[in-house]
Amino acid sequence: MNLQQEPANTRRGIYLLPNLLTTGCLFFGFYAIVAAIDGNFERAGIAIFVAMVFDGLDGRVARLTGTETVFGKEFDSLADMVAFGLAPAIVCYQWGVARIAEYGAAWGRFGWIAAFFYAAAAAMRLARFNARAATADKRYFEGLPSPSAAAIVAAFVWLAHKYDLEGLYGLVLAFTVTATAGALMVSRFSYPSFKDRAAGERVRYSRFLIVPVVFALIALDPPLMLFGLFAGYAISAPLVWLWRRTRRRPRRPIRD
Repeated sequence: MNLQQEPANTRRGIYLLPNLLTTGCLFFGFYAIVAAIDGNFERAGIAIFVAMVFDGLDGRVARLTGTETVFGKEFDSLADMVAFGLAPAIVCYQWGVARIAEYGAAWGRFGWIAAFFYAAAAAMRLARFNARAATADKRYFEGLPSPSAAAIVAAFVWLAHKYDLEGLYGLVLAFTVTATAGALMVSRFSYPSFKDRAAGERVRYSRFLIVPVVFALIALDPPLMLFGLFAGYAISAPLVWLWRRTRRRPRRPIRD
């Protein structure tokens, strides 16, 4: 006898539209890997961002249409692992982390360890998210979300490929970016999820104008602006934590 019961709002079965969007996320994650193996790093970076769009749509479409299922949640998690766990690690490794070996065997080991560390961190991040989804505060993520971490790595590779970052400096920077993104995923820093903002919520006109400005800036230099946006989001939580720690003043001892 199975004592575990599914939530009342979760259905059984497979629905076409949300799972089709999840398949799109999986496809572009797979395509990013293939493009990186073929040396098309710009396409690989773009593919990861397209996968993010599909990943953002599938859950929202499922909730809006009332087609959330256990299958859909599991499928979404597996697709995320491919698109935001394996794909960024392989893309970064194929771009240049593998060439660290040219500067010594130790650098080579650090290179593939950094790529594997990122993939393992993404897997643990997704597993922790699934395990705590029922009780977690929906307003915040514990640890950097895997799509945001993937965006940092993908944008960096895209940026490095565009501006021809070569040599040991570029390779060490790739190793650092990949490892840092992985470490932030398994950290306990709180990141705003923006899920408390409903799609139909009214906002001020001045705030809405920020959206076209952001898109215009991204259009000027996509890899640079995307890397800046997601890197800023990634370091925001550690900076907030550090600011709060420094703001805490030790209590003065009470004198008789």
